[in-house]
Amino acid sequence: MLPRKRRSLTTDDCCRGAPEPSSRSRRGWELAAGAFSLGVWTLIPKCPVCLAAYVALWTGLGLSFSAATYLRWSLLVLSSALLCYVAWRRNRRTVTGP
Repeated sequence: MLPRKRRSLTTDDCCRGAPEPSSRSRRGWELAAGAFSLGVWTLIPKCPVCLAAYVALWTGLGLSFSAATYLRWSLLVLSSALLCYVAWRRNRRTVTGP
């Protein structure tokens, strides 16, 4: 990551409403969201029957084959959308500045 350029604080910067730097909580949220999304992609089983078995093992709830299929696809779509959103926000902040 490149170091940020330091700007001197002048009245022009104050009047323009310069954007404030990102907070630690926002960066922490982005890190957690990215880790969750990648974790879903690495830990999700390839077959819906295995997903139903994992859900039954961890929670005691039984899933049908079709419910496990829909759950698997919805988890994959949700995690990829979350990862795309985090990447888009980081790219937008990099292009426009902090």
